[in-house]
Formats: sequence, structure tokens, C-alpha cells
Amino acid sequence: MDNNEQKKQQGQPGLTRLKLLIHGGYFFFISWVGIRFFLFWLWASGQSQSFVSRPAAVEGFLPIGGLVSLKILLTGGGWDRIHPAGLTIFIAALGTSLIFRKGFCGWVCPVGFFSWLIQKTGEKLGWIITPPPMVNYILMGLKYLILAFFLYIIAWKMPRPALEKFSRNPYNLAVDARMLLFFLDPSATAAVVMSTLVVGSIFVKNLWCRYLCPYGAILGLFAMISPAAVVRDEKKCINCQRCDKACPGGIRVSGKTRVNSPECVGCLQCVAGCPVDGCIETRLGGRSLSRYLIPAGVLTMMLGMWIWALANGHWHTELTNEVFKNLYPLAGQLTHP
Repeated sequence: MDNNEQKKQQGQPGLTRLKLLIHGGYFFFISWVGIRFFLFWLWASGQSQSFVSRPAAVEGFLPIGGLVSLKILLTGGGWDRIHPAGLTIFIAALGTSLIFRKGFCGWVCPVGFFSWLIQKTGEKLGWIITPPPMVNYILMGLKYLILAFFLYIIAWKMPRPALEKFSRNPYNLAVDARMLLFFLDPSATAAVVMSTLVVGSIFVKNLWCRYLCPYGAILGLFAMISPAAVVRDEKKCINCQRCDKACPGGIRVSGKTRVNSPECVGCLQCVAGCPVDGCIETRLGGRSLSRYLIPAGVLTMMLGMWIWALANGHWHTELTNEVFKNLYPLAGQLTHP
């Protein structure tokens, strides 16, 4: 078999290895953040004498708080001082979607990476099923309904003074600890739901991301106006449909000349799976782009926002460790205002 034939059989595995490197790297970084926050919580709640500083990046697990902070910012209330890193990460994610599709989902989000690994497991076992188109569209609408609910409550119904009052409420001050307790000691209902999502993702690609994640929904809406997109050359296409099988969003790439779906996460697995050089590529308008531009752009924007936030005092909370020591032991008893 010559090199060209071998390439046709293998596609472009380098992109998949790059995804494992970058997305997997973020996953392990976030896991490290989670471990450090757990150790900080043990200290702040009086269960450990060993002090570990609170990692600001843990606020990335608070996307609803990011939406609250964004409205306060846009209505003249300034940058959130309670969870500033959460707002920084949220804006960075929105920015990547505007320019590089839902690159945050495809190259950064730890849930997205975990879902992708489960999808690969399902594919190897031959268990992946494809929901009928009508069922798929109905299920995809669920995350937009969830997003609409939060937008109605936060962006429309609550005025800025009410949001600012909420942001200073003890519930919000300790919401990161409440998030941790949710995973450490989930209710029976929560445990069943999370287990169902994990098991279900072996059979349906990206079950949570495709059908239920409101964060992905808002990023998808921003991505629809992104100038970058995956395009398919009909003349070069051999209709092998490997791109369809590779897509974690269940998009039928083989039936499109330009993928502008809000479900596209910019992961480039369709490009990686295509055995024909130049058949599927990324473009900005009518100009072909390097297949590595999206991951490089996402990395640059995320790291750039982090550096900017550090330089401008928009990364670390103004809350002192004493405040956390007073609130964290009570976190499980705090109720939503």
C-alpha cells in the first residue's frame, strides 16, 4: 500500500492526537484545580490543619454565576469582585465561540472531554445508536428551553440591584462549596440522574452536551455568527460518511457544504476522519485556514484572557480566607434567596 492509499485509510490521526493532548491537558488541569479546591475546603471547613490556597479557576464550574456577573457588568455595575475568574472564563468562552465556533466545548470543557471519551468507548463496543431525526431535534431543543429559563430570570426579569444583592448573599459567597458538596454527597435523585447520563452517553453521542447543557446552548448561538466554519468539497467527497461517524454532535457533515450548526464544537474530528486530503477543511469566509488554527486560537484566547485578568485584578476574589472559614461550615445549610 503506497503512502496515499495508507493516508486514505487512516484519515488524519494527528488531529485526534492533538485533541487528546490539548483537551486532555485541560481535563487534568481542571482535575488538579478540583483537588486543590477540595483541600482548601477541608481547611476552611475546619476538617484539616493543612492550608492549600483556593484556586480561582474553580469558578469556571459556576456558569450561571457568570451569566449573573455578565449582566451586572453590561448594565454598568463593574466587574464581579466575588467570583471574578468565573466572569473571565465565561467571557473567554463566549469569545472563542464568536471567532472559533464552540471551541471551548471542543477543546477546553472537561465535561466535553469526558463525554468524548465515553463516546469513543461506545464506538469501540459498537453500541452507539442514532436517534431518529425528529427525536434528535426535539431533544436538542431541551437545552435551549433550559437556557431560555435562565435568560428570562437573570437577563430579563431581575434588575441589576436584585442581581447585586444576590451576588452578596451568603448563598452566592459559598456557592463553590455547595457545588463541591453536590458531588461529594449527592442526593439519590442526583446520583441516579448523573449515572443515567454517563451510561446513556455510551449509547448516544454526547448525551449531556447535545441535549441538556445550557452553557453549550448559549455558546452555540454565538457560534452561528462565527466567520469560521468547517466546509466540505462535494467534488472531492467519496461519500464514505466517516465524518458523520466522527462528529460528537451527531451532525450529518456528509450532507452539507458548510457546517453552520450550533451543535458544531469545532473539534475537527470530521476533518481528522476524512480520508481525502482537502475534502473537509476549515475556512474563514472563502479563505482556507490551517486545520490547527481553531485549537491554537482557542488556546490563545483562553490564556490571553487569564493573563489580562491577572494584570487587571479580575482573577482573584476579594473575599478573605476568614470569610470562607465562616461560611463553608454552613454551606450545606444555606438556601437560595
